[in-house]
Amino acid sequence: MAELCTEPEVEHLVDDFYARVRADDVLGPFFDQHVHDWNLHLPKMKAFWSSTLRGTARYKGTPMLAHVALPGLAPALFRRWLELFHDTTAALPNAAMRERADHLAERIAQSLWYGYQMHHRPDALPVT
Repeated sequence: MAELCTEPEVEHLVDDFYARVRADDVLGPFFDQHVHDWNLHLPKMKAFWSSTLRGTARYKGTPMLAHVALPGLAPALFRRWLELFHDTTAALPNAAMRERADHLAERIAQSLWYGYQMHHRPDALPVT
C-alpha cells in the first residue's frame, strides 16, 4: 500500500498551519500566551501529525491533559483553529493527505473540546 504522504509534506503542513495561527488576530495572541517555546512546540506538532497521518508513532504525549489545563478555551477558538487548518490543507497538492488531515482535525477538535468541557464542567453535557 502506498504511503499517504511523506515526512516533508507533514512538515510543510505543520509549518504553514502554525505560521497562519501565529499571524491570526484571534489565535495568535492565545497561542503566544501558552506556547512558551515554538522551537519545542513545532517539532512536537510535527511528530503528532506524522504519527496520525503516517503511522510513525513518533508522538509521545497526552494532548488531552495539555489542553484541559489551558484557561479560557471556547468553541469559537476551536472553530477558528479548524478554519485555519482547512485553509492550510486546501493548498495541499496531495488530495488524499488533505482529506485525511481534514477528517482527523475535525475529530481531534471535537474530542479535545468535549474533554475540556467534561474536565471543567463534569455536571453538564458537552456542547459545541
